Amino acid sequence: MRNPLIALTGAVLAVVAMSGCTGADRGASASPSPSASPTPTYDLPPRPVRPGEIPVRSAPVVDGETRFQVIGLQKGLSGFFGSHAEWQAKGQYVVVRVVVENTGRTNSRFDAGLQRLVAADGTSHAPNKFAQAIKRQPETFSLGAQVRVEMDLWYDIPKEAKVAAIRLFGDPPLGVTGGTDGAQVPLP
Repeated sequence: MRNPLIALTGAVLAVVAMSGCTGADRGASASPSPSASPTPTYDLPPRPVRPGEIPVRSAPVVDGETRFQVIGLQKGLSGFFGSHAEWQAKGQYVVVRVVVENTGRTNSRFDAGLQRLVAADGTSHAPNKFAQAIKRQPETFSLGAQVRVEMDLWYDIPKEAKVAAIRLFGDPPLGVTGGTDGAQVPLP
């Protein structure tokens, strides 16, 4: 015959284990858990588009640990005035307004000189260093972790060239050597 004390101990342990699994002893309900609430967002006020600028409504693109969003475009400018100089285009100025964001956990390097404006015929153009300097746009800078910067990229392209896209290059993740492939955004 079996020992009644061993049988009773086994029954008590089974009940305790089963009640621990249901959560009944902690006041948990048997209904499924509620769905997670949506991630809150910042409420930023809309800003007017600058004179002569076309708003661009493109989805953000990512290259390396850098997220880009193109938000504005100006084309066909023959020249401009800066705070200390006037500069005429050899062809036409095209200005692309971008938001650059470091999605990584460490600093990344942004180099405006790597960003390429792509014409309809497939040729690509680097930003114009003189226009960038006169308009006081940075050439290279360290972009802190989770930091966003909004800036203009100035290009001087042939007068007859038609703008097709911009190819944006970010910084590769920490520890990765070499460059990135870039991410292309069509332009109107």
